[in-house]
Amino acid sequence: MNKLWIWGPLGLFLMFSGLAAYQLTQPKDEFVQSTMIGKPIPDFDLRPAHQDRPGLAIADLKDGKPKLLNIWASWCVPCIAEAPHLEALNRAGAEIVGVAIRDRPADVARFLAQHGNPYTRIGADDLSEVQLSVGSSGVPETFVVDGNGIILHQHIGDVRAEHVPMLLQKLAEAGA
Repeated sequence: MNKLWIWGPLGLFLMFSGLAAYQLTQPKDEFVQSTMIGKPIPDFDLRPAHQDRPGLAIADLKDGKPKLLNIWASWCVPCIAEAPHLEALNRAGAEIVGVAIRDRPADVARFLAQHGNPYTRIGADDLSEVQLSVGSSGVPETFVVDGNGIILHQHIGDVRAEHVPMLLQKLAEAGA
């Protein structure tokens, strides 16, 4: 009985140490993939986040034309970095609709005045309900949505110059 009291805790310690060491050697997956890929976007209707653009509703994503749905916020530093690349996508013919997360209209207006406005519509998602319903775990994220409101592709993080051709290709495939 005395041997069990001595070796039992040591065995448990070695087992947990081995498990921890194993976990540390595994590749880190820091991105949460949406489970909504291939599924329709849930129903929503967002008020305008900016006075110069209409709000966003599910009907706007089911009009027969594929779009990029960009989840962003004025307080998001990577959103500033992606702004010129969203402008490039817009100039290349991509229709981009936005969802502003937990933002004030004045802050949205200031952000768009400083960094450009590639959006045809911007909805205000004050409680992140739409963000979470499409499977977005942070900002910025961009989704390719076909003309029937089906999510076809998720781009996690800020859009960079090297991502523009791929997103244009995914958008073209969504319209085919």
